[in-house]
Amino acid sequence: MSGRDDNIIQEAATRIFTDLCEPRIVNDAEQGIWPAQLWDTLEESGLTLTWVPDNLGGAGADMSDGFTVLKVAGQYTSPVPVAETMFAGLILSRANIKSPLGPMTVAPVHPAVRITLGADGVLQGSARDIPFARQAKHIAVIARRDNQPVIALVDRAACHVTEAKGLSGEARDTVSFNNVRPISVAAAPADLDEDGACAIGATIRCVQMAGAMQRILDQSVQYAQERVQFGRPIGKFQAVQHNLAQLAGETAAAAVAADAAAYALAIGSPGNEDTIAVIATAKVRVGEAVSTGSLIAHQAHGAMGFTYEHSLHHSTRRMWSWREEFGNESVWAMRLGRIVAARGGDELWPFISI
Repeated sequence: MSGRDDNIIQEAATRIFTDLCEPRIVNDAEQGIWPAQLWDTLEESGLTLTWVPDNLGGAGADMSDGFTVLKVAGQYTSPVPVAETMFAGLILSRANIKSPLGPMTVAPVHPAVRITLGADGVLQGSARDIPFARQAKHIAVIARRDNQPVIALVDRAACHVTEAKGLSGEARDTVSFNNVRPISVAAAPADLDEDGACAIGATIRCVQMAGAMQRILDQSVQYAQERVQFGRPIGKFQAVQHNLAQLAGETAAAAVAADAAAYALAIGSPGNEDTIAVIATAKVRVGEAVSTGSLIAHQAHGAMGFTYEHSLHHSTRRMWSWREEFGNESVWAMRLGRIVAARGGDELWPFISI
């Protein structure tokens, strides 16, 4: 799509989240109150199936358009599974399976987990830390049939869900697929096994974190301009200015790294080593930015930033959760290190200077 189309999508997403995703809605969602109006509006706009082709029930937009939606969703701390539904729709569409309406999620989120599909056509296995499992109507599952990856569309109501919450306050449930018969099954593309899905998930989380970093920067700058101490706004003090400048730098670094990963995935394959290297670099760098940036944001807000009533924690807790999902910095740093080591010293400079 053109730049103008990108702007239209960003404007539409921003308008929806501005109108329907205020802090009260996020707090209510953490207490189990489903934000139906927000979800219905997102679904009616087509944003939840941005990555799904028209003939499979979606909007048929580019990968870049979807990442635009995800960055805005991260910035507004969306309490509905828009990212997970987009992710599930992408996986299903890669296997030519039509996406149903309603919220979806993806399993597994840990690449070492194996869910099997037997000769009898039923699934066996379980997966933990599944985001929004209890709210999802369907789950896109990457399973193994004769040790070959397949994509399965599963009715969540047919599964046993053990409820749990993550640091974000959102559902991170354990789902048992034992003896569940999928609605649809198709062979997975060669680059879309558990590792490939993890790479896509890591990219999605990077983009969401980049959006949330922009949010805490905006909040911190605004608070520093409004909070008066010793007769002047705290933003006038050099130490505070220095911290905010550092936060701005970390926010910019997170945005650049996330955009690089999104672009690499848009033009490449989650099974390609060069693409994986860019995603690994992004997950490490964005995670580091979240660590430093969250500290500065809470420090800038003082005691107010540690209260439940202030919305700063909506962003920081989600970022802390997202940085751990689909592999944290340590996991991806080791993976990147193995890629570099396998290529040898002579290939290091050509590799990092691409």
